[in-house]
Amino acid sequence: MLITFEGIDGAGKSTQVKKLRKALTESGREVLTIREPGGTDVAEKIREILLESKNEITPVGELLLFSASRAELVQQVIRPALAAKKVVIVDRFHDSTTAYQGYGRGLDREMLQRINDIATFGLKPDRTFFLDLSPEDALIRKFSEKSIPLAFEESELDRMERSGLDFYRRVRNGYLELAKREKTRFVMLDASEPPERIHRKIWQKLMAACNGEPVPESRAHR
Repeated sequence: MLITFEGIDGAGKSTQVKKLRKALTESGREVLTIREPGGTDVAEKIREILLESKNEITPVGELLLFSASRAELVQQVIRPALAAKKVVIVDRFHDSTTAYQGYGRGLDREMLQRINDIATFGLKPDRTFFLDLSPEDALIRKFSEKSIPLAFEESELDRMERSGLDFYRRVRNGYLELAKREKTRFVMLDASEPPERIHRKIWQKLMAACNGEPVPESRAHR
């Protein structure tokens, strides 16, 4: 099973990935968690290029770098793990490209779809959890976690974070459009809620999808 987490930076994806991994492992499942970009030696090097604040990259170059990283990850890590019957949880996948490079950067979405299909080799997530949070709240949360004062210097942000609030508003709108179009796959969650409450909702949705019935409340807290 392939599970993906999506949302703008600061929405709390990493926290929920860790909680879900723990719950699934305790339930007896073998789990692999991965972040994007990353997960292979080549993909990690691409991650450094993409996030290093001093690098200026064109939108198309950014798209192709993300896609190259994803292609390596799918072929070398995700497909073998799925073949071994593992549950694979990915922090970002092709929906991030649509939201960030399509809606955020304004690239042609038909072109993006073709490139996404190539980079993923047609692989689609079974379930996508979208943590929705306003860019303003996400910014405050990220600065609080990093102990960065609101009177920050741009040098304290990575290259993506320097794109500005308007960029992240467009990205969020992109995610909302995707969630409307793919209601069966997407589960939209209010990322402003307490992490434990969000985790319970994720667990119940996932177990309902797997077993056809909600998971008992006691197991959702594990």
